[in-house]
Amino acid sequence: MKKDIHPQNYRICAFKDMSNEQVFLTRSCANSKETIEIDGETYPLIKLEISNTSHPFFTGKVKLVDTAGMVDKYMSKYKNRKPLSNVNAK
Repeated sequence: MKKDIHPQNYRICAFKDMSNEQVFLTRSCANSKETIEIDGETYPLIKLEISNTSHPFFTGKVKLVDTAGMVDKYMSKYKNRKPLSNVNAK
């Protein structure tokens, strides 16, 4: 196995799901400017828009998470379009 190919900053980080405020700890080498204190320990904080605690596949619930307004942007862009007529009809 090659030497010195693994990252040097591999450590325990806190990941926070911003849609439901769930926090979990795991190892990562992702960079972070923020920290969080959990049980008296300080960890680097990585913010997520969605995780297994809020994703519909894992929860079984259909829930729309639209943090960036993408649905509204799409609807405003295409609201004046006419529906396609039956293109495949002969």
